[in-house]
Amino acid sequence: MFIELHMIQNFAPANLNRDDTNNPKDCEFGGVRRARISSQCIKRAIRTSPIFEKTTGVDIGKRTKWLVDLLRKELVAEGTSDEEQEQITAVLTAFVPQYASKLESSGEKTAVLLYLGQAEVDNVVQALRENWEDLSNDKTQEKTVKQLAKTLVKAHKGQTSAPDIALFGRMLAEQPELGLEAACQVAHAISTHRVTMEMDFYTAVDDLNPEDTAGAGMMGFTGFDSACFYRYARIDWKQLVSNLNNDVDLARRTVEGFLRAATAAVPSGKQNSFAANNPPDFALAVVRQDGMGWSLANAFEQPVSARGNDGLIAPSVAALDTYWGNLCRAYGKDTISREAALALNPDLPLEALAEAKVDTMESWIRAVVEALPAGEA
Repeated sequence: MFIELHMIQNFAPANLNRDDTNNPKDCEFGGVRRARISSQCIKRAIRTSPIFEKTTGVDIGKRTKWLVDLLRKELVAEGTSDEEQEQITAVLTAFVPQYASKLESSGEKTAVLLYLGQAEVDNVVQALRENWEDLSNDKTQEKTVKQLAKTLVKAHKGQTSAPDIALFGRMLAEQPELGLEAACQVAHAISTHRVTMEMDFYTAVDDLNPEDTAGAGMMGFTGFDSACFYRYARIDWKQLVSNLNNDVDLARRTVEGFLRAATAAVPSGKQNSFAANNPPDFALAVVRQDGMGWSLANAFEQPVSARGNDGLIAPSVAALDTYWGNLCRAYGKDTISREAALALNPDLPLEALAEAKVDTMESWIRAVVEALPAGEA
């Protein structure tokens, strides 16, 4: 079973996701330049959205290089002497490379970013405390560290307690057994139309300049664009349940949290300068029993253009609706068990998706969640 999400989202002028030149990311598609928001940017906006954690009821994972410090804070109790703190640090700098990743030369940070759920961190802390006598003994430390790391890796293999890690997966080259296959694919968002980047020339005034001093205190340029984006994501339900250690109830809440966060989360890039807080204008959710995923990006391979006073939203939704109809006609709908289409403008003309229309976000989410298995994947 798969859950597919398609969205049309129009943003006011913004620079939501910057490249290495500080300009909005873009790409070429259909022979023309398009605005782009990277999948990494979208996934972070979703996982850190408060509604995601609130809906799942579980803390999101921690992505960090500071595992030694994180564990040290858990192990150092009030009244711990300086000598004991040094011993804790020594044990952790021996343990962390065996468990997850080698350390940088400073001995404080891991060489790579780690992605850990709170339950995993708690399990590690508990195991360290239970084996502290052997870990703090120079004669038994090396053997104990290796055995403990091996045991914990085996316990955490192929599963996580953190819904965001279950969705987006993780990869550790040094400890591949801690890797987790992502249950969710997220495409780069691309504009449905041709985009040309614009530049904003700005100045700042020095408030304490003498009255006879002309000119700005500073000046600069900021790139920006305005675009109507197509967004696509696909969740593998079976993989999600497996990643969450077969906790079906949590998997259902994770899907709901993902849907709510995907519609609520907006990348934060330069939002203090542009405030492009624009919710999606159209969202289509599809529950599919099996088969190939259908990205609808090719609905915009020929870029849409504003028609009269219609702007870009209406023709983008119309192109998506037409392309969906073509896919259903050519390949059939035998594997599709549920469709739900939510339009901000109820007057948007839909033909292929007319029967899938719902009126509110709550009914849209309910249509998807009710189609998910209640007891098993």
